[in-house]
Amino acid sequence: MSKEKIHRVEKPWGYELIWAKTTHYAGKILHIDAGHQLSLQYHRQKEETIFLESGKMNLIFENNAGNLEEILILPGESHHIPPGKKHRMIAMETCKVFEVSTPQLDDVVRIEDGYGRTGTSAP
Repeated sequence: MSKEKIHRVEKPWGYELIWAKTTHYAGKILHIDAGHQLSLQYHRQKEETIFLESGKMNLIFENNAGNLEEILILPGESHHIPPGKKHRMIAMETCKVFEVSTPQLDDVVRIEDGYGRTGTSAP
């Protein structure tokens, strides 16, 4: 057993700490500054579940009818995000979010972004 190196990735909305990455899964902690939001995005392959540890956020999420709805997420709550579903996290307060996912961390298709990063990160 060995210690894993934690990778900090600076983002315009805060930062993320990648604390696990294997061929089967990944684990991240997202620090989202109050008033900031992530891209409206979806993933082609990546599947994830988020858990809000602290703060308060609105999750914009594509429902089964294909419409975007706003879901209030409070500390202690989680939400599953399957591949292909559009979503966006909006921090109403500074948020600490735990994310577990499949390992395709670069699988991001940005539809709309407040920081000029539209397009895709997916190979």
